[in-house]
Amino acid sequence: MAVSVDAVYKTVLLILNKEQRGYMTPNEFNKIATQVQREIFERYFEDLNQQVRSIQTDMEYSDRVAITDEKLEIFKRVSSLTGGNPFTLPNDFYRLGSVTYSSANSIPVEIQKLGRAEYYNIIKSPLTSPSESYPIYLYEENNIIVSPSSIDQNVELQYIKKPSDVVWGYAIDPVSEAFLWDGSTPTPAGPYYPGSSANPVSVDFELHNSEQTEIIINVLLYAGIVIRDPQIIQAAASKIQQEEVNEKQ
Repeated sequence: MAVSVDAVYKTVLLILNKEQRGYMTPNEFNKIATQVQREIFERYFEDLNQQVRSIQTDMEYSDRVAITDEKLEIFKRVSSLTGGNPFTLPNDFYRLGSVTYSSANSIPVEIQKLGRAEYYNIIKSPLTSPSESYPIYLYEENNIIVSPSSIDQNVELQYIKKPSDVVWGYAIDPVSEAFLWDGSTPTPAGPYYPGSSANPVSVDFELHNSEQTEIIINVLLYAGIVIRDPQIIQAAASKIQQEEVNEKQ
């Protein structure tokens, strides 16, 4: 379940207005929300790196490695690569997982990833030449080059996708000129331009729903910078720092 972009934006506005700290426009919010989502997403990889080196509890709902992996599960994808060898990666590709190959009536085999020097040394040697049973690949310039070259189909990629941009979609009330949330597909389709009838499609946060509080705090931190309020910056930064300490204890 994703985090509602409407719920986050309205909560941020409620806190800002309650404290009479100013206002954040939808366009400002969309840019900040996208940045916050990317930062939280990036932190998952570092968290996993630290957690696998720490002693883990065997309690079902307290295993930090399992919890972080569950948060990343939202971004895991499987794609059949097309277009021949070399294979072009999907547009939403972010981090590489495993690459497998399935020949006719066979069990899929994992293709071994190699660095450039090792890859070229192996394909040059007749003793270590790769085969369809023991294939290898080189990943560079957003392409996957598989050897032997006879493998030009039936290749599958497991990968982590990059988060989509967060959008609080809206229309402008013609009378009050207030921003009105619109989560539906716009008509006509396309980005919002002042003075036009087009409005952007709302896109929720793709993060796990347990991240809602973290998202709000981080958005408020940036909001303090936008409206130049040091008290909001200090309060949000203090809360973020405390959350990070608690997570690493």
